[in-house]
This record gives sequence, C-alpha cells and structure tokens, in this order.
Amino acid sequence: MFRVTIRGKFKGLDDAGRAAVLAVSGAAYTEAGAFTHDHSVSAFTFRCQVPAGPDDDEDDAALRAMVALDVHGHAYEILQVAVTDMRDIKIRRKGRR
Repeated sequence: MFRVTIRGKFKGLDDAGRAAVLAVSGAAYTEAGAFTHDHSVSAFTFRCQVPAGPDDDEDDAALRAMVALDVHGHAYEILQVAVTDMRDIKIRRKGRR
C-alpha cells in the first residue's frame, strides 16, 4: 500500500467546485482521495491511498494518485508530491525487544 500526499493550488475554482471539494474533505487516506484545504479553498492537500502490486514503485503510485485527483475534475497546479511505501514501515511495539 502506498500513501500519496499531493500539495497544490486550485486554478479558477467556482462555487460549485468549492462545494464539491468541501463535500470530499477529510484527513484520511482513501482510494478515492480526500482534500484538506485552506479557509479560502484555494490551496489544498490531497491524500490518496494506492494499492501496491509486487512490482509497483513510488512513481507508479504517484501517477495513480494524480489520476484520482483528476477524477475530481478541478483545475490545479501541483506544488509537491510525497509518496510513502507502507510496506517499508516498521512498527515498534512497546515492551518488546
């Protein structure tokens, strides 16, 4: 599983677009993606969870997250993309060595 965070700015978001972004706002990583945004809904962070196949890498995950962002249909400018491969995350449990 990959978690992709895309930071960007909306370009020409109208009232209907603003309402659509507010409807899918949230801080969770989901396969459809969720937005967090500034008060004016001009800058955003898009969080997307992308399933990982055995041969998938971070570039594949970033491209699939951008496709999920495009599905929302809002014009945007990307400022930064960060990808975390959850397969590499190690969990340390308290009290175990």
